[in-house]
Amino acid sequence: MAGTFNADEVFEMAEEIERNGIRFYHEASTKAADKEMKQMLQDMAVMEEGHLKTFEGMRRELSDEEKGGVVFDPYNEGAVYLQMMAGLRGSEGKVSPSQKLSGNETIKEILEIAVDAEKESIVFYSGLKNMVPVTAGRDKVEAIIAEEMGHVNSLLEQLKKFE
Repeated sequence: MAGTFNADEVFEMAEEIERNGIRFYHEASTKAADKEMKQMLQDMAVMEEGHLKTFEGMRRELSDEEKGGVVFDPYNEGAVYLQMMAGLRGSEGKVSPSQKLSGNETIKEILEIAVDAEKESIVFYSGLKNMVPVTAGRDKVEAIIAEEMGHVNSLLEQLKKFE
């Protein structure tokens, strides 16, 4: 696998991370004991679905140059590598891929976990940005980072209600 990515590959990772978040929040909502917590987790899943649609739309708008050329990959190792990277990074709503919610967390704790995960996403994409050449859509990766920063701000606004 090459040491550089194009914007299309980064969007592929971003979409997978959002899908992981959606699954996580849906699963967590089924374990929530109280109705307010269940609703908040369902709302967070819907928020992640919105993020996924945003990234899918941004990906559709990429130029051919930003999507990169066709690389000979007879064993589909590139796609497997990208999925693994997105999976190792975790998903929004999880501190790590192995951690699951118990159902006993408070709304404030859930929001704090979500804020931390969004911040981790920003760090993740910031690192990837340096591996995307300018001609392959580095500015599009910067757009993903800006979107994630918006997610952090939204969650922080919700968190203020519990201070």
